[in-house]
Amino acid sequence: MGPGSAQQRCTLQRVRDTKVEIDQMALARTRRSDGAFNYWPGFVDALSTLVLSIVFLLSVFLVVQFFLSQEVTGKDKALEQLNAKIAQLNELLSLEKLGKLTLDDQVSQLKAGLASAESERDRIKGLYDGLAAAGNDAQGKTSELGKALDSEKAVSARALAQIEVLNQQISALRRQLAALEEALDASEKRDKESQNRIADLGSRLNVALAQRVQELSRYRSEFFGRLRAILGNRPDIRVVGDRFVFQSEVFFDTGQATLLPEGRAELDTVAAALIELDKKIPAEIAWVLRVDGHTDVRPVNGPNFKSNWDLSAARAISVVQYLVSLGVPAQRLVAAGFGEFQPLDTANTEDAYKRNRRIELKLTER
Repeated sequence: MGPGSAQQRCTLQRVRDTKVEIDQMALARTRRSDGAFNYWPGFVDALSTLVLSIVFLLSVFLVVQFFLSQEVTGKDKALEQLNAKIAQLNELLSLEKLGKLTLDDQVSQLKAGLASAESERDRIKGLYDGLAAAGNDAQGKTSELGKALDSEKAVSARALAQIEVLNQQISALRRQLAALEEALDASEKRDKESQNRIADLGSRLNVALAQRVQELSRYRSEFFGRLRAILGNRPDIRVVGDRFVFQSEVFFDTGQATLLPEGRAELDTVAAALIELDKKIPAEIAWVLRVDGHTDVRPVNGPNFKSNWDLSAARAISVVQYLVSLGVPAQRLVAAGFGEFQPLDTANTEDAYKRNRRIELKLTER
């Protein structure tokens, strides 16, 4: 069991000891009260229940903290193992390079020894030739010189054999280094190719997004132009930026979310334009018509809605449901309620309240 379980046992034991002391105090108080009405046991039970609830919540918190710390510790260990492997590979590469330098030094030393031995051999050979002309008296010395020459030849042969072995080892090390360099070059090349692909995909994605935005802007302009032509210049319908703004009185009575007949007539024209627009916009463009409901800052009066937020959302949903009933695809509609928190006019006047009570239509991306 972990440290969390030990703490839980200690806490539970303290609670039990406290409860026993409280019970003893309650019993003593009961005896002193001599038959009077005693409410102390109920208070003790309630206090014990509260303490046990707090202990349970603390226990749950400790258990969750323990498991989270275990998971974080496991991830840290895995990261440390990966760093250790990388350090080990770097150390192996350094050792290979150091071994190559050491072998080169040994080869140089052996070549120098071989050159010295050959020079000494030539010197002894010259002495041998000079002594051979001196006659029979110099045969002993000649024999000694011959043995010395043979010894030097044997040393030279061994040196040549060692040089050959060292050359083979150097060639093997060079092949290993070449393979490592080739692997590193291939890895760097793959990294560069991946980065180039990512950059190319990012630029292509940005271009595609820009094209989609331009296409959607063109269709938005066409849609708004058609609505302007249909609705005309009316004081209760206006354009604010990229949105059509309808006063709430066009669609609803005060404090209500049921569409009025004249509001339905206005939405008929909007639905017709949307259905025609849906046929023109390519299917790969994810567009939606967002219907936003807004109210003024005055509280809602009536039992139907708890707040201006509820009222604004209900009005937006009513508009969306009616457009769907007219044939507008439901996946192309979004209902949003903003309550009184996005006012167009912050003044506390009737005109400001009227401007802020509105339904907005915005053609945008999903």
